[in-house]
Amino acid sequence: MTINTALAKGLILASAPFLGLAMAAAPDAASAAGQNATGTPTHDAPPDARTLTAKQQSIPLIAAAMATSDMPQLRNALARGLDAGLTIKEAREVLVHLYAYVGFPRSLNALGELIKVVGERKQRGMVDVAGSEPSRPVPTGEALLAAGKANQTEISGAPVSGPVFEFAPVINEYLQGHLFGAIFERDVIDWQSRELATVGALAATPGVEAQLRSHMAASMRVGLSPAQLQQVVELIAKHDNDAGERARSALAQARTAFSAAK
Repeated sequence: MTINTALAKGLILASAPFLGLAMAAAPDAASAAGQNATGTPTHDAPPDARTLTAKQQSIPLIAAAMATSDMPQLRNALARGLDAGLTIKEAREVLVHLYAYVGFPRSLNALGELIKVVGERKQRGMVDVAGSEPSRPVPTGEALLAAGKANQTEISGAPVSGPVFEFAPVINEYLQGHLFGAIFERDVIDWQSRELATVGALAATPGVEAQLRSHMAASMRVGLSPAQLQQVVELIAKHDNDAGERARSALAQARTAFSAAK
């Protein structure tokens, strides 16, 4: 069984909101260079860096707290991110992105908390950078679907297919048109930040281990190093031991799959 087949099987066995990803064995040249398909850098650190920036470290903690509706922890994580240089709009984008994985109710509640955190910090005289909107229009129609399919294939390492998508083709249309299209085409945050958020949220959610494994592999494909992902595991484990164990197991399996495929 190839790595694509094995991880795609895991995708089919344990579907979750917007499903997981079927992964390939090794990153392509663009991913290895820390770039997306258009050549845009996916973050400002080299892909072989051993540590996450303080800003990156805040993202999986924000995501894990949002996924569990732990509002006190979410407020702390958002403040930590803003202190580390996360702009208001970057924090907002993380919370919007995660609706695809933990649902609209949690996303809406988390956005409300961000408004409160920013307002309270402003009252204390703290100045948080607003940040930027997307630098380019998001495609529409057939162009959006084409962009989403290309993004999905790049992140997954191969075109995604299988019994679930044959049984319900519309789910892949939603994945390609909306998640990998409308959401991933927004460059407010880079793909590595999106995967850090997704890993944090899925680690905090019992029962979606197949998707968590897939997104650990996706994280490596978009340029995050195993050492950086190990740091994510340790950050999550400090706040939730069970979530940390799920993340640790997912990373170990993703790394084994990559090694076996070489």
